[in-house]
Amino acid sequence: MTMTLIRNRLVLLVLGVLVTFVLYLLLPAIQHERFTSSVDIPKPRAMEEDMKKGQINSNVTILTGTVLQNPSIFFREAVLIQKDGSPSTENRLEVIFLHGQSFTSKTWEELGTLALLSESGHRAIAIDLPGYGETPRSTALETAQSRVAFLQQIFKELKFQRPVLVSSSMSGRYSIPFLLASGEQLKGFVPIAPAGTKDFTTQQYQQVQTPTLIIYGEHDTALGLQSLQSLQQIPKSRIVMLPGAGHACYLDKPQEFHKALLNFLGELK
Repeated sequence: MTMTLIRNRLVLLVLGVLVTFVLYLLLPAIQHERFTSSVDIPKPRAMEEDMKKGQINSNVTILTGTVLQNPSIFFREAVLIQKDGSPSTENRLEVIFLHGQSFTSKTWEELGTLALLSESGHRAIAIDLPGYGETPRSTALETAQSRVAFLQQIFKELKFQRPVLVSSSMSGRYSIPFLLASGEQLKGFVPIAPAGTKDFTTQQYQQVQTPTLIIYGEHDTALGLQSLQSLQQIPKSRIVMLPGAGHACYLDKPQEFHKALLNFLGELK
């Protein structure tokens, strides 16, 4: 009986060692899976959160296409489909989105911005700037004047009347010269820490009559604050600082960004 007891204990000991060894082998994989699942790309995550809260309407369709030639400019447009299956044609504001250096027009789709604006009764379009996303690079846009003419062509091809121009970071190289040269063609302007603001004078900004919503992140102490110094000289401007957000503040705080944008658009109607 003593030998049987010893044998049983040995069996249990061996089983314990085997279980411990197997867990040791599996532990890195378990840890890796847990780490991978917790690291999400900010843009899709923001859209998923909005979908859970019912903010993204399944009746919104994202259409894609191109305008112009040499280069051909790729764009995305959110279209709200009515119950009878036809696209909504109600009178609304036109809003065009430009992107930063690390992003494309798809950023505004994944963030849910295009669909949200379409649901709110606006025409929302985002383009891929030359050299980004689906738009080929172009060497014909190296001057401020050429970029102003470029946006004018885009507006004409998309049949815009007086759109609201939303411009983040790098795209300020396009939007700021356009604002100063042809601001009367805009219903409103929404700069988000745009580049290129230092290339112009205080007097030029003070002459702008376009209603402007300046948005930047609390922790964007470089381009955000730098652009703010120039843009706040615009007479019809207001400032929205998103707490806890960085340079791409619309990704860090999408709900706050969308709320500020929709409020601004509501006042322009």
